[in-house]
Amino acid sequence: MTKRIDGVLLAAVENDVVPGVVALAADGGGVIYEGAAGVRAANADDQITPDTMMRIASMTKMVTMTAALQLVEQGRLDVDAPVDTYLPAFADVEVLEGFDGDTPRLRQPSTRATVKNLMTHTTGLGYWIWSGDIDRYEQLTGTPNVMPGTIEVFTSPMTFDPGTQVQYGISVDWLGRVVEAVSGETLDSYFAEHITKPLSMINTTATMTPEQRANSTPVHMRGEDGRWMATEVDWAQKPEYWGGGHFLYSTPRDYLRFQRMLLRRGELDGTRILAEQTVAAAFTNQIGELEFPAEMPTAHPELSAPLNLGPGLKWGYGLLLNQADLPGMRAAGSGSWAGLFNTHFWVDPASGITGSIFSQTLPFADPAAFGMYVEFEMALYASR
Repeated sequence: MTKRIDGVLLAAVENDVVPGVVALAADGGGVIYEGAAGVRAANADDQITPDTMMRIASMTKMVTMTAALQLVEQGRLDVDAPVDTYLPAFADVEVLEGFDGDTPRLRQPSTRATVKNLMTHTTGLGYWIWSGDIDRYEQLTGTPNVMPGTIEVFTSPMTFDPGTQVQYGISVDWLGRVVEAVSGETLDSYFAEHITKPLSMINTTATMTPEQRANSTPVHMRGEDGRWMATEVDWAQKPEYWGGGHFLYSTPRDYLRFQRMLLRRGELDGTRILAEQTVAAAFTNQIGELEFPAEMPTAHPELSAPLNLGPGLKWGYGLLLNQADLPGMRAAGSGSWAGLFNTHFWVDPASGITGSIFSQTLPFADPAAFGMYVEFEMALYASR
């Protein structure tokens, strides 16, 4: 089983697709594959491993979603309630209609965004990386993106009325604030108490210790000579808010425990995190007639390549859902997502498999790196 999969990882390093890569998979009974190739950092000799610390970026979103769904189960959070019920400041968020020269043209939204809009990326809130309008707005007004960790990011506008389209963006950062308002706990503390500690995710954290940082892999970008170089790209170490959309550090081995919990319908090693029906809802279309954008053009090619995900994709709670079988790969009804620094995971309930692949490189969805992800998945399913 492992030889072909190992070959995918080794070839990626030998062909300079990534400086280092880790891949894992599990079924309902436990881990079925662990592999790694390459180095932890381009300027280091030690090998990357399943216990190497990494920035999981938007793979944090499904953890935040889990926190919100726990509160829904407890009857403390209503997904159909307007966001401003829990966070009055959300009522101040306006819709960006366009620009009059260099002056943004804003208006009040036609409807009040709900918590479910936050959970399904249907608020109209975007990211500067994939929205030219948001990028321009932030540059003209000095509004920060998520990287500095400042609270001003929450003044960023919508680009359409809530519920009318799907746009990937800062909705789950807002959802993290909802979790804090309802639970009375900071998001990092909530995660630790109710999700990561119960799942024995011992290396999943908001802030790395010195020992964890020494065992982490930096984010890599190519230098002018085309070679991989380690950068200082990182989250703010003392942010003004915990970004529910991105802030966690974890290891591939740790995050696989979270994936296994989802695969096992909310339970792992006798610990139940979510009810079975809640997990089923996460894997069910929650956006109705809308579709997740088939294409996401990039406004910052140094951070992300253009994405072409294809038509017919739906969104559940925190998961991108494919409606058809992918030949030689995951089955229909699988849920997946990724992180900006080229970390990916999927959970395939129909086939009883979950897998993930981790590197720490930019730009996101670089065609060669994305091809490595596809080859790993195909090799995994071919081995079954």
